[in-house]
Amino acid sequence: MGQTDYYDILLRGLKDGPSVRELVHGLSWTAAVLSDGSCGVAMHTTGETVPRMFESLIGLPVREAGKAILSWNLEEASEAFAVVNAFYNRKDCGFLRPKAKTLDSVPIAGRKVGMIGYMIGHSNITAQLLASAEKLWIMDREEKAGAYPDSAAEFFLPECDVVIITGSAAINKTMSRLLELSKHAQVVLTGPSVSCCPELLELSIDGLNGRIITDPEPMLKAITERRMSVNAWSETFQVEKSDVI
Repeated sequence: MGQTDYYDILLRGLKDGPSVRELVHGLSWTAAVLSDGSCGVAMHTTGETVPRMFESLIGLPVREAGKAILSWNLEEASEAFAVVNAFYNRKDCGFLRPKAKTLDSVPIAGRKVGMIGYMIGHSNITAQLLASAEKLWIMDREEKAGAYPDSAAEFFLPECDVVIITGSAAINKTMSRLLELSKHAQVVLTGPSVSCCPELLELSIDGLNGRIITDPEPMLKAITERRMSVNAWSETFQVEKSDVI
């Protein structure tokens, strides 16, 4: 797998048309609003130790602004992923499934499970369900009780039958390596940073589960005031390989 395949697929799918109208930097989420009114979010990821690719993404066409998903200025990459998600994650995407849950098609019992990002409590990723796994390894970039450092992925993911990856791994540029390490497992990407781009399933990904922002105005205000989920202002999309074969 090429190092940038995940990113190349997203960039190839961007079309000429809307431009970036607004960017909102929240406590947990970065949001982008396009000139056609669509809105997307991505995990607010800090890190501005290197220069930006663009002085600002505001006013740029989506196809141009989207190039910054490759930026090593992670604040800018967060903005770019919000822009990309505003483009892909729309109600008319064909995969809006309000009742879908991340692990609907993912058997856990008796399997070795790896989780990138501490997501117990998200969707139907419950402690009770995960207790049925033969083995569970949780890895997180932040220090959390019971979680291994994210560098442990190099050791544990090749042993896994199931791997659940937070969409924010794409922002910090670890996604390509995580997919390579998980190529023999059933892999699901989940969270608001995931893009509704079925072509991503050409990679070693079996399912995409994310959010489509349906009520942006109150969300844009709320994310600047407190750390919170965006579920109240969004609905679920879910894409599985069976949908696109």
